[in-house]
Amino acid sequence: MKIWRTLQYSLMVLALTSLLAACATTPPPSASTADGQGQVAATDVSQQPDVKGVDGSSMSSSGVSDHVAVKGLQRINFDFDQFTLTNAARVVLKQNAAYLQENSGVKVVIEGHCDDRGSDEYNLALGERRAAAAQQYLVSLGVSASRLSLISYGEEKPLVAQSDEQGWAQNRRAEFKAIR
Repeated sequence: MKIWRTLQYSLMVLALTSLLAACATTPPPSASTADGQGQVAATDVSQQPDVKGVDGSSMSSSGVSDHVAVKGLQRINFDFDQFTLTNAARVVLKQNAAYLQENSGVKVVIEGHCDDRGSDEYNLALGERRAAAAQQYLVSLGVSASRLSLISYGEEKPLVAQSDEQGWAQNRRAEFKAIR
């Protein structure tokens, strides 16, 4: 019994010693991460390598589509905390649908926006519902759903910086931008 206790004690001391020895070692500073005095070196992010996709093609940001405002497409506005279309919004959407039917090669992203009242999460969801309401109405007017995509910016891209009813009313909107 005494031998068993001694063996347990020895194993525990050995385990603790190993653990402490492992914690006591520090990695040597590398040239890419530290300047030798424990300070992290600055990285020049303007010189990023060209990243290749699975098929070997470049994945630079030049391949990302841009959203561009088009004179024939007008924004619509919404009432506070609402995503239902007003009569004025329906009139504008009919004009947007006519433009899209005349310009069948144009694909559009519908951007949903909110004022700055409410949480970020709530406003992102509300912005998506606003964009979806506009999309559904355009589809009901004969615009192909395959030409329309949605994005919600919530309160992240205000049209105006005013924090009063007039500014909030302008920021509660859906915008229509061509994808190029």
